[in-house]
Amino acid sequence: MTEYTVEFVGTGEEIEVSDTQTILNACIEEGIAQEYSCRVGMCLACTAEIVEGEVAQQAAVARALTEEEAERYALTCMARPQSDLKLDRGKYPPSIEDDAAATDGAEAAAGDD
Repeated sequence: MTEYTVEFVGTGEEIEVSDTQTILNACIEEGIAQEYSCRVGMCLACTAEIVEGEVAQQAAVARALTEEEAERYALTCMARPQSDLKLDRGKYPPSIEDDAAATDGAEAAAGDD
């Protein structure tokens, strides 16, 4: 078991996370406020942009992220560190942002009736 440092950009928060532990679980244990909902990689609430470092999150690719997105974004409920990390919380893959914008636009159009 190896411990890695996970730093959250812009907050000054930093925790040690084992390579066998998810980043979200470590945040919960350390009292770090990390947004989440489902804890199984479906809701994407816990997404963070990977600024530096690498994570293992094979299940995330199968469930919610493309392989390309999984290289740049971590689902903290699924991701286990493979190196020291810098994460920027609240950043979502472009495909998720595009889906949200399309949904908001459809809801706005429906409200115009």
